[in-house]
Amino acid sequence: MDPRQNLSGLGRYKKKRSSVNHILYIVNMSKDNFITRIFCPACKSTTHKVIYSCEFSAPPVRDYIEAFYAPQGGVELKYLEGGRFTLRECSACGVIYQEEIPNEFLSQKLYEEWLDPEIALKQHLDSKDLNYYSGYAQEIMMLIAYIKAIPSRLKFFDFAMGWGRWAMIAMAFGCESYGLELSRSMQEYARSHGIQVISWDEMPHYRFDVINAEEILEHIAEPLETLSYLKNSLKAEGIIKISVPDGHDIKRRLSISDWTAPKFSKNSLNAVSPLEHINCFNRASLTRMADLAGLEIVNMPLSLQYACSTNWRMIKPALRNILYPLYRSVLKRGTHIFLRQKQS
Repeated sequence: MDPRQNLSGLGRYKKKRSSVNHILYIVNMSKDNFITRIFCPACKSTTHKVIYSCEFSAPPVRDYIEAFYAPQGGVELKYLEGGRFTLRECSACGVIYQEEIPNEFLSQKLYEEWLDPEIALKQHLDSKDLNYYSGYAQEIMMLIAYIKAIPSRLKFFDFAMGWGRWAMIAMAFGCESYGLELSRSMQEYARSHGIQVISWDEMPHYRFDVINAEEILEHIAEPLETLSYLKNSLKAEGIIKISVPDGHDIKRRLSISDWTAPKFSKNSLNAVSPLEHINCFNRASLTRMADLAGLEIVNMPLSLQYACSTNWRMIKPALRNILYPLYRSVLKRGTHIFLRQKQS
């Protein structure tokens, strides 16, 4: 099972939240494979509005789903009947979230059958070039330099690690490298490359210097609770990195409604991909959720970001090396951020 499904412990759909006695989800028996979220998953507000709605089994959403999953394994549309792809915008924090999300049965179908692990591994290996690996390398160098410690004394944790590339690069720099992943094939792959794989329930027994939460919070039913849980496994001076698709102009894209637009293109709707990207963040909403979890943004010094930059030989990565730190740290844009526990 891919970790982009709801994680064990938090993702097991709960009917009630004991601490506040609020109903979290409604199990709608007329929609056997879906659960309805009735308030914002990032801030728990009950004030929201619908900004888009279409049946999963009707065009254009059905056509998007078919085109998206066909190259990765396939899709069984019969399990989507009765469900509705409804996007709600939280009036309090600005998160846009899918109201109806897959239940445990449909999640199993989605991540274990429709996404074939052998195809996924081949696509992963074939699509990652030097820019991909050098980007991880410079990020890990920057984090080690920021913490100012001998790498062998640092513990790095890749949460929902997928095929574990980030964790492997951290290990290559001499750090103790750990990962969590629900997919057995991905676990075995990571172990075969030296990553120490731990479970959700084992996390409280560890304290990490760096936690990587890349492209995961958009997939999880309860991102605020998950982020709070991660914070409990962080050392006092540790860093959590979060990276999610940037949905700052998703309403413009929805108004155009070009469901055929390729990923990373100007009008792509990948940030609200039906069934998987069930939470869509912008910079402000991500920062707000972090604040509620007891975390604050770390402003990485520009000098450090430039000092750790690599791959200057080609024009595109060189321009990225120059401009991206300014975009992230000076303009304070984007949804790739570093967090630490709030300082007293």
